[in-house]
Amino acid sequence: MSEIIDFKKMQKELYQPKLVPSVVEVPPMKFFMIDGVGNPNTSAAYQSAIATLYGLSYAIKMSKKGDCVPKGYFDYVVPPLESLWHSVSGGLIEDLADKDNFAWTAMLRQPDFVNESVFEWAKEIIHKKKSELDLSKVCFETLDEGLCLQILHIGSYDNEPEATAKMDEFLANSEYQADFSQNRRHHEIYLSDPRKTAPEKLKTVIRIPIKKA
Repeated sequence: MSEIIDFKKMQKELYQPKLVPSVVEVPPMKFFMIDGVGNPNTSAAYQSAIATLYGLSYAIKMSKKGDCVPKGYFDYVVPPLESLWHSVSGGLIEDLADKDNFAWTAMLRQPDFVNESVFEWAKEIIHKKKSELDLSKVCFETLDEGLCLQILHIGSYDNEPEATAKMDEFLANSEYQADFSQNRRHHEIYLSDPRKTAPEKLKTVIRIPIKKA
């Protein structure tokens, strides 16, 4: 039986940071992405985006059981959900309590064998199986983050300032500075399923773009 690829294990430097900040060079990666706004805890759009992203991703993963196996296919573990975050106005989120003012990009990483043709095929499959999902908002893009600072946060999403404060302190005493822009956002990778995990045990990778000061 061929090995099942798990990106979290293969690229531990990207998915298993420590509880202290560390600098990492993030390589270009392919993603299915959906943009939206609003409170992720109550937004139907955010939940729909997640369902759509996973629907497409599992259609591709399970293509091994059908007649349309993509060229270069290898079996793999579907990576964890990720999101990019900023305020509706385009800047950084200043008030975590004001979740209605959040703007987000929900996304799922794709293996390198996925291309535009595979993306379109997956949309056709999902449209037939789950016609209620809005596929018009999904895009297939390569995200090239480059130099970043990241940390593992354990606990409620509302307590993330505890982790970002450590990142701010690290930057203040280093040769780096934050480098946020329209194309470089606050990035989170959700290693835990909030439906099955107590808030105090949630594991989240927090990543921010940086550059040499």
